[in-house]
Amino acid sequence: MPGNGLLETSPNYVINKAVAARFQQLPQPKDKVQVMYVWIDGTGQNLRAKSRTLDFIPTKPEELPIWNYDGSSTYQSQGENSDTFLYPVAIFNDPFRLAPNKLVMCEAYKHDHTPTDTNHRKTALETMTKAADQKPWFGIEQEYTLLDTDGKPFGWPKTGFPGPQGPYYCGVGADKVYGRDIVEAHYRACLYAGINISGENAEVMPAQWEFQVGPCEGITIGDHLWMARFLLHRVAEEFGVVVTLDPKPVPGDWNGAGAHCNFSTQAMRENNGIIEIEKAIDKLSKQHMRHIKAYDPNEGKDNERRLTGKHETSSIHDFSAGVANRGASIRIPRGCAEEKKGYLEDRRPASNCDPYRVSEVIVRTVCLNE
Repeated sequence: MPGNGLLETSPNYVINKAVAARFQQLPQPKDKVQVMYVWIDGTGQNLRAKSRTLDFIPTKPEELPIWNYDGSSTYQSQGENSDTFLYPVAIFNDPFRLAPNKLVMCEAYKHDHTPTDTNHRKTALETMTKAADQKPWFGIEQEYTLLDTDGKPFGWPKTGFPGPQGPYYCGVGADKVYGRDIVEAHYRACLYAGINISGENAEVMPAQWEFQVGPCEGITIGDHLWMARFLLHRVAEEFGVVVTLDPKPVPGDWNGAGAHCNFSTQAMRENNGIIEIEKAIDKLSKQHMRHIKAYDPNEGKDNERRLTGKHETSSIHDFSAGVANRGASIRIPRGCAEEKKGYLEDRRPASNCDPYRVSEVIVRTVCLNE
């Protein structure tokens, strides 16, 4: 964005952000609250949102009305029967409109009130309820890549490539990191929203970043990660930059993007929990392909480009595990091995995975022995 506050959106027109800010400063009536409903569309990857005005400040999802939208425009229904329903499930503070306004994560349901094909939260919640006594905790490391609107990685030369990977991971300096302002804005927006974001860092490929959500117990990992993704896209929009969660956005000798999932049960976190961690790894080893199919929206097709056995990944075809081994399917962090308790890291989920599906299949395999 140029220093004059102008955002160039196309060759034909320019939006003046300073003018827009004037209207955001208008007093908001005390009896009106803006609530933005957010949901996952029929791709299983993209998010949609729309707003409504309420005359009260909602404090829990049950207080919010069920709403509907045109599912035929989101790949979720046919035009002749297009009403699709939004069931509010989690409330967050709105970092764009500010208090008292809210963001609401929603489940999507078909006209007959059965879940849409990409509504994986319902079964995930049922699974988490069955395993609640084991107190499953999750932390997901969400990698992503910033792009210019022309699809080129943000900050990369328009012809050719930047220097080889090496200086970019957790780098500092204008020649090593691209887009830090976006990352910092997203971090603060998540904190304001009430998302349990635990950190961020520049990743191995230039213009690639990561943020971490967790620890979250049960279904909240999906609610918080999806809303954190929404905020990321929304913040980047303010800067005229695009976010991609593609697992391999640049072919060749460049790192792909994952969503490494850290997982533990209460038994794993207690003394000698390493025994339970090893039991969990044995269970996961017997369900490798089941998990691969659940770890990206296209049943492993997206991850095939990433899980090659190179660039800090395991092979998609083979299961492996090891202490501090970033080339394994499952990594036991060095500290956990030394303390003999803690958690395991499943490095297989793709950056565009559905965290509801990932968390559900892990609990089904490890906690419910399915």
